[in-house]
Amino acid sequence: MPVTEGTRPRGLLLRILPPGLYAGRASAIIERSMLSYSRGWLVFVSGVLEPLFYLVAFQIGFGRLVTEVAGPGGQPMPYVAFVAPALLAASAMNGAVFDSTFGVFFKFKYAKTYDAMLATPIGPLDVAIGEIGWAVLRGGLYAVAFFGVMNVMGLVTSPWALLLVPVALLVAFAFAAIGMACATFIRSPTQFEFVQLAVVPMFLFSTTFFPLSVFPGPLQVVIQFLPLYHGVELMRGLSVGVLDPTMAGHVAYLAALAAFGVFATSRRLAGLLLR
Repeated sequence: MPVTEGTRPRGLLLRILPPGLYAGRASAIIERSMLSYSRGWLVFVSGVLEPLFYLVAFQIGFGRLVTEVAGPGGQPMPYVAFVAPALLAASAMNGAVFDSTFGVFFKFKYAKTYDAMLATPIGPLDVAIGEIGWAVLRGGLYAVAFFGVMNVMGLVTSPWALLLVPVALLVAFAFAAIGMACATFIRSPTQFEFVQLAVVPMFLFSTTFFPLSVFPGPLQVVIQFLPLYHGVELMRGLSVGVLDPTMAGHVAYLAALAAFGVFATSRRLAGLLLR
């Protein structure tokens, strides 16, 4: 049968990867996740409402005390407009991390879902791409809902802000890939405290609520290595239409993190489940 344009990338990937690692059926895992969550819509609602509560609190509370801050390029901007893109990035992160850590651990450790999957033609890379793809889809749903609220509140002031949703998908991809790789090392539910120990400080210190300049010099260096920082800075610049060359670095950082996470996850799953 002739190879069409739509099947060529998949066929090429199947020829490059070792047999049994990838079967091109990651979409089946995404479909399974969609059916599994079809009755758990309250989980999605809670994920959308949490950042919205933050946004409303800053709109009617703290935002009245701090009216303006220095935004991208040093230009002053309303504090609520400063915080909104950061909360959008954090929302994408939280949605992706929840599925790629807690959900993956349960399927891997207790439900033995992946053992059953790998008994079929599905390979470890299919599992990694499928689970990460679902986490990205979930983070994207949060991003679309949050972006809609930002628009209603008048916080979308630049045409470049339309790129906030694609950037949110990239943020979700990076965190989902790394989160799933980390989940393969977790041995008991108590170790999820380490996940929170990483996510909560990242949420608080990745220039989510304050500009980078307010932090001490050594801490600024540490903050600039945090993945969420790159997502926040990228979204904040796009939200007001201030573009600069550093944005390419933010995109490259997140893309490299996502690629490393997919590679590490597939290798870990192959080592743990195909022994």
